[in-house]
Order: sequence, then C-alpha cells, then structure tokens
Amino acid sequence: MVTLPLEFSPEIATARADGAPVVALESTIITHGMPFPQNVETAALVEAEVRAHGAVPATIAVMQGKLHIGLSEAQLDALGQAQGVAKLSRADLAACIAAGGTGATTVAATMICARAAGIEVFATGGIGGVHRGAETSFDISADLMELAQTPVTVVAAGAKAILDLPKTLEVLETQGVPVISYRQDDFPAFWSRSSGLKAPLRMDSAAQIAAAHRMRATLGLPGGQLVANPIPPEAEIPRAEIMPVVEAALAEAEAQGISAKAVTPFLLQRIFELTGGRSLSANIALVLSNARLAAAIAAELARMR
Repeated sequence: MVTLPLEFSPEIATARADGAPVVALESTIITHGMPFPQNVETAALVEAEVRAHGAVPATIAVMQGKLHIGLSEAQLDALGQAQGVAKLSRADLAACIAAGGTGATTVAATMICARAAGIEVFATGGIGGVHRGAETSFDISADLMELAQTPVTVVAAGAKAILDLPKTLEVLETQGVPVISYRQDDFPAFWSRSSGLKAPLRMDSAAQIAAAHRMRATLGLPGGQLVANPIPPEAEIPRAEIMPVVEAALAEAEAQGISAKAVTPFLLQRIFELTGGRSLSANIALVLSNARLAAAIAAELARMR
C-alpha cells in the first residue's frame, strides 16, 4: 500500500487535535493569479481574515512530492516566487505527488486534498465552469464534476464572469450540486453582485449552510455545496461595465489561439490591464469576503460535531 504523503503544519495539527474549525485555501491564486509579492501578501491577508473570524486557515499545495495542508510564511514566500509550478486539478494531482513535483491546487484539487485532510469548508475566489464555445470545444472545468462528488462546501463569488454562466448553472443542476446564493436571490458573477440569473437556492446564515452540509451527509448524498457569496457592494464592478472588457479579452484569446489551462490566466491578466488594475482590487476584496463567510460556516460545523 502506498501512503499519502500528507504534511500538516503545526497550526493545522493543533487545530485537528482540538477540533477547531479549519478553512481550506487553494494555492493557484499564489502561483497563477497574481505577481510577486502581491500574491504572497494577498495569501497572508486571506489567512489573517480566516483567523480573525474564528477559524484556522489551511493553504494547500504540493511541494517536492508532499501534500502540504497549511503552509508556513517561508513556504508561502517560496511558492510565490517559484517558477514553473504545475497547476493541479483532478487529472494530474496524483502524478505530481508520485513524481515528487511541486504544484498549486485548483478548486478541484483543493477539494480532493481538503477531503483527505478532513476539512469540510473551502474558500476561493470563483469556481471554474463551462467556457464560452464549449458546445464545440467541450471545455468544461473539472471544478463542476468535483462539486458533484467531493463532500466539501465551497464558498466562492459565483463562477468567473469570463465563463458561460447559464450553461455552468445547467451543468451544476444536472450534477445535483446545490447552488446557494448568500443573502440574495441572484447568482453573483465574480466581480459583479448579479449575473442576471436567479440562483436555485438562497440561504441567509452560516448556520443554515452548515446544517444543509450535515444533512447531505446524513442522506448519504455525494458531493459538496457551492455557496455563491456576492462581492461586497463597495468593491463591485457592475456587470454592464465589466462585460465589454471581458468580451474584448475573450476576442483576443481566440485571435491568439489560446486554449485549455492557458485561457483563464490570459483572460484575467488582460482584464487586469484593461481595467487599470481595478479587477485585481475587486478580486482581493471578494476573496477576503469569502474567507469570512467560510470561517463562519466552519465554526458552525465545528459546533455541530
């Protein structure tokens, strides 16, 4: 039998022993989302936000073949400056660990690792979904299938606005994934509070969300929950303002033949440039907001144990 090379940071080991609430955090935001040193500074801010709201942050990454649950300051800094870090999803997570490699976890991979570590809640920015033109490219993020099978509650500001949101919601419905909008009826669209689409479910408290998570386990249902937490009003870029920018970036990506895993990083970088950096400020604000809500949900789940 091969043993999973899990490495818990001292902080996470203590939290596990004490039954304290823990929130998983992905690492692609560090390696593929922002330039250094802003990536490391943002990761530290998100971790601090989780701690300030009563939970323990567990940033997850594969480093030299070990699956790290919780990173030290030195490890965060090293990951933030590393070159050629793999972007890991369900398909290549095991291969990277087996080969002794280093990789940052996407939403799907973070969910898998969180489940392996016994962590029930995960905060991210936005999930992946159905890409524009998927009817010919078949480009659909593994995040959606992961939500259908891995029992982790994911707090995000909806799906990334660069995606086909109606089709993303259709796939989630087909896969039986609860899509819960937090304190509003509309499904949020990452930088914008509303996508113009109604969310299938609405809940107004962390306690309700935690109770639904527990009930799914009681019913023996596979998969997790997507909690769509709208970006704070003061940080929002309204949909009417951001969508022309998104369309321009999508047109550039198509003209340059950019595809597969390279699409999202390219689009986010171009949108950053076209908005004069405003999209990144909004991104940081929504991740911090998601960290706060995830900490509250984790605390409720801890109380239910």
